[in-house]
Amino acid sequence: MQIATHHVNQLVLAPMAGITDSPFRNLCRQQGAGLAISEMVTSQPHLRQHKKTLLKSDHSSDNGLRAVQIVGTNPQQMAAAAVFNQQQGADIIDINMGCPAKKVCAVAAGSALLKDEVLVRQILISVVQAVEIPVTLKIRTGWDINTRNALQISQIAEQTGIAAITIHGRTRACKFNGQAEYDTIKAVKAQLTIPVIANGDITSPEKAAFVLDYTGADAIMIGRGAQGKPWIFQQIAAYLAGKNYTVPSISEIQILLIQHLTQLHDFYGELNGVRIARKHIGWYFKTLGICLTNTEKQLLYQTTNAQIQLQLVQATLMHQLVV
Repeated sequence: MQIATHHVNQLVLAPMAGITDSPFRNLCRQQGAGLAISEMVTSQPHLRQHKKTLLKSDHSSDNGLRAVQIVGTNPQQMAAAAVFNQQQGADIIDINMGCPAKKVCAVAAGSALLKDEVLVRQILISVVQAVEIPVTLKIRTGWDINTRNALQISQIAEQTGIAAITIHGRTRACKFNGQAEYDTIKAVKAQLTIPVIANGDITSPEKAAFVLDYTGADAIMIGRGAQGKPWIFQQIAAYLAGKNYTVPSISEIQILLIQHLTQLHDFYGELNGVRIARKHIGWYFKTLGICLTNTEKQLLYQTTNAQIQLQLVQATLMHQLVV
């Protein structure tokens, strides 16, 4: 897939709030993701130097293209945020018009913007003209099933200079319920010349192949399917190439998971790193079918000590090897 001057493979890690931090982005790139987009960062200038904002957009240790997603409703603020992130080393700016979170939509940001096509155009023009790097856009199919307007929004995107567009196959009203639909994505792809990235419910190599074939999309974006399973990118790449792929063994996953947790501890500091690591541990264990007793859960999910957390995870995985 060609995004302006950047050539990347067709497997993209979705921006996910509280998840796609630098350690997870690097891990997914290592596992075959061609592009990994940061979790959304606010465009409000008074929050630009906030510790949480800086961590979200920290790409200092990233080992690939640096793509930062920005969110907001004010065209001038969005443009300024794009310029700021370009100055901080971003290679691509992604605009969030797809987040269904209530607190985001409550301020008319994220997918709420889909209801105002005039404002959408103003924001896209402002951001594209403000920076020298490619700008991409992520949307949903519309606000609800009665107002699907992805076709109109995607036309605006191409007209205003957006370099690529990602479409999640649900409306904002759907949130993450039900099943994603791909007919809208297929229709958008048929009318655009810029790359189209399909997103929604892609959790297996077979589903990835189906979505690419059915929609004609240039690439696919994987979000929840990578949680606790970052090797899904290698798995899909092998399947699309007609090659055999062996799922990592417990011992290989142990190495991967310990590496991930250690990087989280280093990135956030011990206390926050341990807390943030808990959800990732839960996802890995769910993928592996590991069920903990209440006592084991209490020990693992209540500790604030990084070394103890690592030891407990290793002990659990070693037990799986023995069993």
